[in-house]
Amino acid sequence: MDIAILSDLAVVFGAAIAIAVVIGPFRLPYETGFILAGCLIGPNVLALVKDIHRVEAMAELGVILLLFGIGMDLPLDRIKILWKPILLGGALQVSGTSLAVFGIVTVFGMPWQQASLIALMLAVSSTAVVVRCLEERSEIDAPHGRLALGILVFQDMCVVPMLLAIPFLSGKGADLAGGLTALGKGVAVMSLAVILSRKLVPAILGRVARTQRRDLFVLAVSFLCIGTAWLTSLVGMPLAAGAFISGLIVARSDFRHQALSDVIPFREVFASFFFVSIGMLLDPVGAFRAHGIILSGLAGILVLKFLVIFVVGVVLRLPLRVSILAAALLSQVGEFAFVLSRAGEAEGILSGALTGNLTSIVILSMLITPLIASFGPTIAAGAGRIGALTRFMDVDTPAEQGALMHNHAIIAGYGVTGRSAAAALKTAGVPLVVLDLNPENVRTAQADGHLAYFGDVTSPTVLRAVGVHKARVLLVVVNDPDAAARAIRSARNLDPELTIIVRGRYLGTAPLLYEAGATSVISAELEASVEVTAHLLKMYGVPEDEVERQRETVRGSGDSGPV
Repeated sequence: MDIAILSDLAVVFGAAIAIAVVIGPFRLPYETGFILAGCLIGPNVLALVKDIHRVEAMAELGVILLLFGIGMDLPLDRIKILWKPILLGGALQVSGTSLAVFGIVTVFGMPWQQASLIALMLAVSSTAVVVRCLEERSEIDAPHGRLALGILVFQDMCVVPMLLAIPFLSGKGADLAGGLTALGKGVAVMSLAVILSRKLVPAILGRVARTQRRDLFVLAVSFLCIGTAWLTSLVGMPLAAGAFISGLIVARSDFRHQALSDVIPFREVFASFFFVSIGMLLDPVGAFRAHGIILSGLAGILVLKFLVIFVVGVVLRLPLRVSILAAALLSQVGEFAFVLSRAGEAEGILSGALTGNLTSIVILSMLITPLIASFGPTIAAGAGRIGALTRFMDVDTPAEQGALMHNHAIIAGYGVTGRSAAAALKTAGVPLVVLDLNPENVRTAQADGHLAYFGDVTSPTVLRAVGVHKARVLLVVVNDPDAAARAIRSARNLDPELTIIVRGRYLGTAPLLYEAGATSVISAELEASVEVTAHLLKMYGVPEDEVERQRETVRGSGDSGPV
């Protein structure tokens, strides 16, 4: 056995773990740590890895598993929910960014083949980095989180066509006959994938699952992933494209969730090799020498993507705050730029200093994404002071009826809680106005017989339009805690005596909301624990009065109201 491979593995794993732990307190994505680890142990710094090509081979398997996981994570139900940001928002963002980058780099005299590849590389954002930022801030279900996820889904789906386009950029598939042949192969492979996803794959996985042997199920899923990637490579398609197709095949079966959970550990391990191998490409000395080009390129792409995504928000008629927060999250360049870069190098489109500079720009953009995202609310607040922008983006329909109401309730958010509250108020004969940033929710509220408007509750303009100064209570049930805090401050500034009730998803957000001026904060997390405790006590025959006393005890232990 070659002992060198064990030493390389030990160095890669050890460096990745050490640096990831070091950057943990700074809330930087672990992918960033893996890239820095690769830079440290790579040939341009300490040169601790003896066989870089072996690591790169394992990195290729990481790319395959990444694309396989993305394919499995794109079920039709998610696409249906996010169809507008996916199809319209994603198409506008990718095409707008690509065309803008292509136009700019060609002005500087770059060949169109290189300009096209760079445009495709810079159009994608990092799914891993953005999702981690949203999860840490509890904003996955927030309006800007849904917009960001929708655009990311479209970008992920574009990676395979982008990979297929690279041979044409190199001139190897430029003739019409070759293009039609490749197109025909692609259509044939996708058609076969649809057939397999409906009949053969569910039958195979079902037969394996009935053995109740998890190891066999993992082997079957791995076989589907690697086997499909290999088969598609035989017709000239990239391995990553085949892995993505196999993921889509499994996603349409009843075994998607189990398959995804079984593949995740392998995907994370080999994906770490991918990020480490990218870090090995980084030359700190060369990057320092070209720091002027790199920093100007970094600033340019961040500003350009921010503006493009902001315009996408304008086209989708989303509020100012949602557009700015989504733009701040997606302005960086993602990990699949490295996949495209590798493919471009293999075809001879990219090489030398250009690849090094692009690698540095992508890595730096991923590094500073959490910082940019943290400044998003401040940028949105500053832009909110521009009256023309606020009037144009925050309110879809003037709310004259709301402004004429008196002693009414304003409900911000028409999810499950908002709907039940609105129904109860309507039954009690209490006048109310509903605000929501989801047009579908607004239409549902209107169909339910409520006065409802598409508007941003954090905007003073919107609050005045619905008569907040004459309302009795404001109920805030939005999924973005920072937006809820800003809404409270805006409402409190307009009416210091207003009763403001807020539904917080997590107990930890209560201090923030009380500090903003909330009258009462009801934590969904705390109330769930209260009811779980009560349910358990009832199962054991505990008297109702004792159950109620324990309810109040649990509720009091988590109370973090104003003092």
